[in-house]
Amino acid sequence: MQITIALTKGRILEETLPLLAQAGIEPTEDISRSRKLVFETSLSDVRLLVLRGSDVPTYVQFGAADLGVSGKDTLLEHGGDGLYEPLDLGIARCRMMTAGIAGEPPRQGRIRVATKYVNIARRFYAEQGRQADIIKLYGAMELAPIMALADEIVDIVDTGNTLKANGLESRETIADISSRLIVNKAAMKVKHVQLQGIIDSLRQAVAR
Repeated sequence: MQITIALTKGRILEETLPLLAQAGIEPTEDISRSRKLVFETSLSDVRLLVLRGSDVPTYVQFGAADLGVSGKDTLLEHGGDGLYEPLDLGIARCRMMTAGIAGEPPRQGRIRVATKYVNIARRFYAEQGRQADIIKLYGAMELAPIMALADEIVDIVDTGNTLKANGLESRETIADISSRLIVNKAAMKVKHVQLQGIIDSLRQAVAR
């Protein structure tokens, strides 16, 4: 049976391909030089899809892909229905954090928060018992506090250099993020032997 693995473009893809290679799965052409979205591999029954990160859990959830590699931030925002998450690949590590203008004390009372991670932010502030109006942005989060659009942002922080360059500082850690292997629950039953073999091979690759 054909196995389809959905991969996330960009940094996660670059860090995933060496793990797949150690597991014996290599694309038959250079993904970085191609505009294609579907790639055959060194295994005749395995193909790769290259997608936007936010689409990977959806493809796996609805069975268009059997396996996927997705950042934990995307999974937390998506919700993860219909998915198993059997393996932390330990790649593309960063943190989901709140941030605000450097040196300013956190605003008390109701606050405005800018983020593309609306569900994560809503849960986080609700669990803290804080009232927050969530403003959805798709990029350049750091501008929101500077332009008084928001009091805080919720975003991925790697080195923190982008925050510093824009006069912001990180405040609270919401979650430690890395990329995870996800599996469609129905596919795990129907294609169990094949999928378990890939999961085990990737687990060994991560452990090396």
